Amino acid sequence: MMSQNSLWFRLKRRAKRLLAKPGKLYRRHIRKDAFTREVERWFADRGDETLRLDYPDLTKDSIVFDLGGYVGDFAAAIHDKYGCKVYLFEPHPDFFQKCMSRFKDNKQIVPINYGVADVDGIFELSNSVDGSSFFNIEHEGKQTVQCEMRAFDRVIQDLGVDDIDLMKINIEGGEFPLLEYLAKHDMLSIAKDYQIQFHTFIKGAKRRRDGIVEALSKTHKRSWCYTFVWENWHRK
Repeated sequence: MMSQNSLWFRLKRRAKRLLAKPGKLYRRHIRKDAFTREVERWFADRGDETLRLDYPDLTKDSIVFDLGGYVGDFAAAIHDKYGCKVYLFEPHPDFFQKCMSRFKDNKQIVPINYGVADVDGIFELSNSVDGSSFFNIEHEGKQTVQCEMRAFDRVIQDLGVDDIDLMKINIEGGEFPLLEYLAKHDMLSIAKDYQIQFHTFIKGAKRRRDGIVEALSKTHKRSWCYTFVWENWHRK
């Protein structure tokens, strides 16, 4: 799960770049770029404590997929509020072990040590705390760890799941190929709600997000949106 600290770290890093580019300095401090405005709006609205946990249809019988579980904060919060069963997918071995220890006495939160993707495989994951990524080119040269990924259709078959009440997706760039895969194979309707964080560091991020939004609009209606921060889609 993308933390507040991680988002502000990204803003600070972007500000340093702009200081070296006078033309962009004006846009950053006077006009403000769109991402900065959306982040500020998100924190002003206390989205992490409100919108991200506002799913009144969830019950103890609901199934939640937490893609990019990190250390389990979202899984714990959504389960505490609704009692739902949460499959927490975290490919990083260290974070997975933290989740295993944290939820060892809770049978309703199931940590799983692989990521969900469009394909099966073993990939190098950059070791960057809650921003660890398979896709971020800014992480080139950083220490990596090998992690397993499994294709979505294999995951749901193995788990015996054919309907997901909420799928939270914060997988550091992996949201693009995953959601494109689900759209291509007419599988988007499997989830009642999608809570998605799209990431800007992916090449063609805006164009690819636009394509995913178009596909989602056929089966879902957008409930709320803070562009490239968090957004939610509810099945029609």
